[in-house]
Amino acid sequence: MSSFTVAPLEISSVLHGGYHHPVARRYQNNGRNLTKGMFMYPIFISDDPDAEEIVATLPGQKRWGINKLEGFIAPLVQKGLKSVILFGVPMKMEKDARGSPADDPQTPVILALQLLSKKFPQLFLACDVCLCEYTDHGHCGIMSELPNPLHSNMPTLDAEKSAPRIAEVALAYARAGAHCVAPSDMMDGRIRSIKLALMENGYGNRVTLMSYAAKFASGLYGPFRDAAGSAPMYGNRKCYQLPPNARGLARRAIKRDAAEGADILMVKPTLPYLDIVSDCATLEPDHPCAVYQVSGEYAMIVAGAEKGIYDLKQMAFETCEGFVRAGASIILSYFTPQFLDWLDEERTDL
Repeated sequence: MSSFTVAPLEISSVLHGGYHHPVARRYQNNGRNLTKGMFMYPIFISDDPDAEEIVATLPGQKRWGINKLEGFIAPLVQKGLKSVILFGVPMKMEKDARGSPADDPQTPVILALQLLSKKFPQLFLACDVCLCEYTDHGHCGIMSELPNPLHSNMPTLDAEKSAPRIAEVALAYARAGAHCVAPSDMMDGRIRSIKLALMENGYGNRVTLMSYAAKFASGLYGPFRDAAGSAPMYGNRKCYQLPPNARGLARRAIKRDAAEGADILMVKPTLPYLDIVSDCATLEPDHPCAVYQVSGEYAMIVAGAEKGIYDLKQMAFETCEGFVRAGASIILSYFTPQFLDWLDEERTDL
């Protein structure tokens, strides 16, 4: 019997989570041409099992109930859909200060993971990890008991309490079948907390950790907040999402999250922040760079096309090819279903 003990792995030593799945491996190839495999489709999952609800401010997108999900996803998988990212929309569940519905066994994301992993075993399943949809205050973490130095009657966030709570949610999604967990909360220390939770519970080498590393406080999130019911009840998120002019902070956040164990690094939004996308690809060239073409970007492109300002398909390609040119290799976009068709077509008209 051996007389020595094996030291625990350092966080920076755990790389398998970034390429444990065939889709995740493709993300590591640093490709520069648009392909179907680059696109990850954001889907809103309602806790109404029969929901098929139109989102008025997000054209063509709906909230889907668990009973409608297979019928919606199956044709897209047949066309070549490789990955989705799930956002829970708890319309009926009771919310509280710590976001308890986020990892309740009956929360819509967990139910969707269980269904999709059985019905579509080759589909790469990512989950947004945040508390804003599930807290009664609508913020992305747990509130502090300390007074706000600027507004004594308005609480602030407690990042030290928030990070382990977010890690609990990420672990619950991993256990339910997620191939990828993607924290969007921007709490300090949450990447390290999630990575350690995954490692300590046997998921470090089996689940990809995609960080919203450079997420800016943007005016482009409105349609998403309508879709997810995630607008804050008071205040705003400027104390934890990045200031739009803060290139240095974005660079520091990217390097920090890479050091804390992220397998993929994301910039959000994309079009106004292509310099940050380029920075991400340059600062961490060995990490895939993901971008989120957020709800406001998507809605603006659709609105412009409806006004006859440009052709929808041409502008969708132009923006997404710009993302790739800047350094992105993964694109979260509401245009994903269209690209599944467009990428099969002749592109001489673009």
